[in-house]
Amino acid sequence: MLVETDSLSKRYGAFVALQSCSFSISAGEVFGLLGPNGAGKTTLLRLLLGFLRPSSGSAQIGGWDCQRQSLAVRKLVAYLPGDVRLFRSMRGTDVLQFFSEVRRGGSYGKAAAIAEELKLDISVRVSRMSTGMRQKLALAAAFAADTPLLILDEPTANLDPSVRKTVLRLVEDARKHGRTILFSSHVLAEAEEVCDRVGIMRHGELVHMQDILELRRGHRIGARLTGPFPDPPGALRSQLALQLDNDRLTVETYSPLGPILDWLAGLPLEEIRVEPIGLRSLYERFHSAESLPT
Repeated sequence: MLVETDSLSKRYGAFVALQSCSFSISAGEVFGLLGPNGAGKTTLLRLLLGFLRPSSGSAQIGGWDCQRQSLAVRKLVAYLPGDVRLFRSMRGTDVLQFFSEVRRGGSYGKAAAIAEELKLDISVRVSRMSTGMRQKLALAAAFAADTPLLILDEPTANLDPSVRKTVLRLVEDARKHGRTILFSSHVLAEAEEVCDRVGIMRHGELVHMQDILELRRGHRIGARLTGPFPDPPGALRSQLALQLDNDRLTVETYSPLGPILDWLAGLPLEEIRVEPIGLRSLYERFHSAESLPT
């Protein structure tokens, strides 16, 4: 495992920012970290990078302790923070040159090529760049770094849809080259598209881990009953999650649909609808509709 945490916690007096967080990320994996503002995502990332001292528990990256050996850890990581701060007096070219020189193995040519993919004019001074342009500049510096782990905190914030697609393609390319990506995002559709697994956070706790391939096998069936509803046969009972609200039936399953649809075909139903469960539906189980991201 490239990244491992064990009961990692951070408290500020009586306030718990992160509580007993334990998980691992394999080399070459794209791992998504999901949750609303205040869920503990950024606290977790800063603990991994050694910017914060944990109240209890531990974390390792590449076998190095994130607190006691943070310098060694940061040599393995390229980090895009959620609140990007760049040298406003520099031009984009100077910023990319600086980051390529301060990190061993850095490449200005690679960074400039990524900036071009993102349709960024790097001749412009940072102080004259829009928020989206500064985000592109930071992305070019992060993706160009030759590190095994890339931590991206809200990487597509302030970007238009076409540039967001380019960023997701850069994530895929990084994975193909063996890099590991920790992808913190509010955009569920993006996480579902590029991540191998996701972790959902709520009130400082990691409350659910989900394999995306398994999620894609899940379906929800909705129908209206026109008669009595019998219990499913024993062979199907353990494969289904059933909810009956007056005459409305909802069935969720991760099993093959054939036998389930055969059983439903014999029931007094109409207005049947079959749809993938999807990441949004899973997220809704842990967060109210009021806090749903886009």
